[in-house]
Amino acid sequence: MHIEVPKKTIEKSNQEVFEFLVEVKNFESLMPENIDKFEVIDHDTFKFALKGMPEIVLRMKEKQPHDKVVLGAASDKLPFTLTADILSVDDQNSEIVLSFSGEFNAMMAMMIKGPITNLMNTLSENLQKI
Repeated sequence: MHIEVPKKTIEKSNQEVFEFLVEVKNFESLMPENIDKFEVIDHDTFKFALKGMPEIVLRMKEKQPHDKVVLGAASDKLPFTLTADILSVDDQNSEIVLSFSGEFNAMMAMMIKGPITNLMNTLSENLQKI
């Protein structure tokens, strides 16, 4: 399953956006209002839960300075990644595209597609406010 939300313009350089995203504690400020729990586990890992959904643990998987940040599921039970591709527009602006990829059976994919898409849209919108 692959979900990609529309590209957003951020009034920050690609370096500033990258540095914001590699600090996992900053993801708390990007979360939707219905967040039930957010906890930093270590430098590269955090867990969160939205009301009515199970807890998700994300770990930093890849960092390509100023271009890409990849978070992935800490558990192999439901393998997925959340990727932020950061594109430089000029010295003070960048664009970001968030995408989600995971291997799920058809039933699971149907159940999570809506909530994951909503989460991705919220993260993307909140990134514009950093």
